[in-house]
Amino acid sequence: MKNIMNSFAFGASASFSLSVLLLAGSVAQAEDAKNLVPLELKLPSPGFKGTPKDIQLSSYVEPLSDKPRPAMLVPAGLSNLAPGKKLTSSDKNATADTLGKVIDGDKEASDQSIIFLRKGTQWVQMDLGAPKELFAIVLWHAHNSAKVYHDVVVQASDDPDFVKDVKVLYNNDQDNTSGLGVGTDREYFENFDGRLINAKGVKSQYIRFYSKGSTESSLNEYTEVEVYGR
Repeated sequence: MKNIMNSFAFGASASFSLSVLLLAGSVAQAEDAKNLVPLELKLPSPGFKGTPKDIQLSSYVEPLSDKPRPAMLVPAGLSNLAPGKKLTSSDKNATADTLGKVIDGDKEASDQSIIFLRKGTQWVQMDLGAPKELFAIVLWHAHNSAKVYHDVVVQASDDPDFVKDVKVLYNNDQDNTSGLGVGTDREYFENFDGRLINAKGVKSQYIRFYSKGSTESSLNEYTEVEVYGR
């Protein structure tokens, strides 16, 4: 009887502790929801005007809009975690200095702002130094003309090799030509807005940004990446 009572007491204690943790998590989420604010972004100047030239498009390309993008609501107090972080790439010819331009704050459409990676599916990887809560990511490829980048995939993980515990934050490779899984997001015309991705509070240390050329070039172009989290 004593053992049964002890087991019951232990189970009740464990259940109570779990309930407290769940309640604390719910309270924290409720506080975040109450303190949501519009994400403020400093956008570069538009790099082109007018309608896109006649280019071959897939059936899942978003129309180019001339309306302002709706603001994303995020928890208050976030900061851009990207500046100063370590970057690596699948293109071994890309030096640290070259990759550093992706997080130097220069988002303009000039040639000096853009880095070029080789043909084929390539990636740039960011090491945040420790797991962080991620809420919004803004990605600018080259936006000097109206072009559509292919196989844009953004993944997060605590594994630097992205073999396990990989979380897909964005994937518009709907025909899986890069072999990263079939995406459900849409291709889009690159412009000065960049692509705003909702990371939904995922916690990870590493982020990878994939692409596979564009409607203008088979090379992979990157201008800037911003990562808002805490």
